[in-house]
Amino acid sequence: MSSTDNSRDPVIVAATRTASGRGKPGGGLSDVHPVDMLAQVFTHLLASTSVDPAAVDDVLVGCVSQVGEQAGTPGRMAWLGAGFPHSVPATTIDRKCGSSQQAVHFAAQGIKSGDYDIVVAAGVESMSRVRMGSAKGDADPFGSLVASRYAPGLVSQGVAAELVAAKWKLGREELDIYSAESHRRAAAAQDSGLFDREIVPVHTERGVFLRDETIRPNTTADTLSVLQPAFASDDSRARFPQLEFAVTAGNSSQITDGASGLLMMSRAACDALGLTARARIHTTAVRGDDPVLMLTAILPATEMVLSRSGLSMRDIDHVEVNEAFASVPLSWMAEYPIDPAKVNPRGGAIALGHPLGASGTRIATTMLHALEDCDQQFGLQLMCEAGGMANAMIVERVS
Repeated sequence: MSSTDNSRDPVIVAATRTASGRGKPGGGLSDVHPVDMLAQVFTHLLASTSVDPAAVDDVLVGCVSQVGEQAGTPGRMAWLGAGFPHSVPATTIDRKCGSSQQAVHFAAQGIKSGDYDIVVAAGVESMSRVRMGSAKGDADPFGSLVASRYAPGLVSQGVAAELVAAKWKLGREELDIYSAESHRRAAAAQDSGLFDREIVPVHTERGVFLRDETIRPNTTADTLSVLQPAFASDDSRARFPQLEFAVTAGNSSQITDGASGLLMMSRAACDALGLTARARIHTTAVRGDDPVLMLTAILPATEMVLSRSGLSMRDIDHVEVNEAFASVPLSWMAEYPIDPAKVNPRGGAIALGHPLGASGTRIATTMLHALEDCDQQFGLQLMCEAGGMANAMIVERVS
């Protein structure tokens, strides 16, 4: 292949997601089996392009809690549930919060190598039906060697968010102001119909679910200020007496149900099928960082993905930093100064929720549509992850 041959460029031809359902009994998607929810995403994803499902080489699905209803390789079951050919395989990926973004990375790598011509990268998580942490149960997932290396021990993500807030001197008011703005931006996007193209209807026992129900348009910093810290246990206070304990349910991501997916292919396959490449995966990177701080690996991941891409932050039009907690995007912006209007411009997980395994492709879907709506070129997507890891990806709109 010549240096100018772009036939193996990994391109996105379709991207879609469910609306965000509250991840608790009574939520809009809580009566839908996660496999059935993902199957409906697959159905719409393939129908939007008229691609023959039998031509898909593989289905890569991010899912964190692979237990109970999500234990049976949910991508495979969803593919079969959608009525698609059983000749197409699937696998499940767990890189915690970045699981489906990692699915996109793997899909892009498979396309570049020639192993794939057409591939689905997707994610699913039903947090109302499969409780967060249920795969672990009461077991110790760390082992004695990790525990001794990081004595007095690793912490929960919530405490890690407190440590990040303390390191970057982010106070409660700043966290709440940011979180209220996430709801304001998401509500403005919803009211303007900016999410309509990316959301597919999901049939539930109660009807058709088609609208994010997690957005609270009346949220203000004042209403958030009355919430109590969520991670200020006696043990946490004793171990970290220096912490302000400013992290609450209101300035953290919401527990939600959702599924999302991208249909990706080589540029050669896209051209041969007469389809339009909407964007290409320009550059990807993964990095790790201190597992106690846990949420900071997006910083070295940003450095790596920019270095690999040959781009600078000045070239980036749109940034998505997953709002696992408000301290995450705020600490990132402290290290990578950028116009705040470019960061999560349609709101993030604080307003739209964080269905763990589905968040990577959900965010990619929203970012792609925003790049198209705003006639922009480059988007940067960052996902912090448990264990002190992160995924970074630059997407370039091409049509």
